[in-house]
Amino acid sequence: MIFEYERRMAVSYARRWALSRNPDFYNYEGIGGDCTNFASQCVYAGSNVMNYTPDFGWYYINANDKSPSWTGVDFFYNFMTNNEDVGPFGEERPLQQIIPGDIIQLGNSDGNFYHTLVLTSVIRTLSGKIYYICAHSEDSYQRNLSTYNYETIRCIHILGVRI
Repeated sequence: MIFEYERRMAVSYARRWALSRNPDFYNYEGIGGDCTNFASQCVYAGSNVMNYTPDFGWYYINANDKSPSWTGVDFFYNFMTNNEDVGPFGEERPLQQIIPGDIIQLGNSDGNFYHTLVLTSVIRTLSGKIYYICAHSEDSYQRNLSTYNYETIRCIHILGVRI
């Protein structure tokens, strides 16, 4: 069965924990960064379903028992865009087609993606759209995406949740 992804819950969680840490989850800041861990927490807040498939799932039990996709930028992308089993799933879309609760990943010119952000609001102006994000690893609350320095970007639109 496929259920709706609760975007409001994901965005609410992102805003609540952007500048602090939920004690239910380990803080990976000192050992590689906490950005994808934070994004996973937000997506989990909007889906309430994990995929416990060893190695290839998307889950967090504790700091030492988690899937690579819970904390790894590329592993997260691969899970979300290829998941055909239990849990949230999505597809890559252009920045102009994503909405709050979706995920943005930043990379450099050689295609190495290194940072995961959660889109929390989009403001339409006469000159275009302004995208606001929340993130860990350089904690950010409602930060304008245009203030980031990156060479390439990819976006994941969460389509739904399978149970």
